[in-house]
Amino acid sequence: MTKQLTKAEEQIMQVLWVLKEASVKEVIDQLPKPKPAYNTVSTIIRILENKEFVAHKPLGRGFLYYPLIDKETYSNQSLHKLMNGYFDGSFKSMVSFFVKENNMDVKELEAILKEVNKKN
Repeated sequence: MTKQLTKAEEQIMQVLWVLKEASVKEVIDQLPKPKPAYNTVSTIIRILENKEFVAHKPLGRGFLYYPLIDKETYSNQSLHKLMNGYFDGSFKSMVSFFVKENNMDVKELEAILKEVNKKN
């Protein structure tokens, strides 16, 4: 199971998943204002490298960073952790909770089922 990301780490990963590869400056350019300091983003990226979410390759005097895990894989692992931690490993219980909490109607559920059936 892959390690979980902090909110700041996940924000950086969201940018890298979109850009595919980027320098620290390019990552900062994609972040909302107020922009974090260069050293802050650089430190978070190094932490992501230590967690094996990100790798780098040289680019001039700096580096280009790229994700080692794709967004879909991370999302799937995060959902499983949520399901196991809060819903006793029951997908049905988790979906039921979200349906009730979000007041979903039948049409929304049918749309979700159509999407699921496309995958099978």
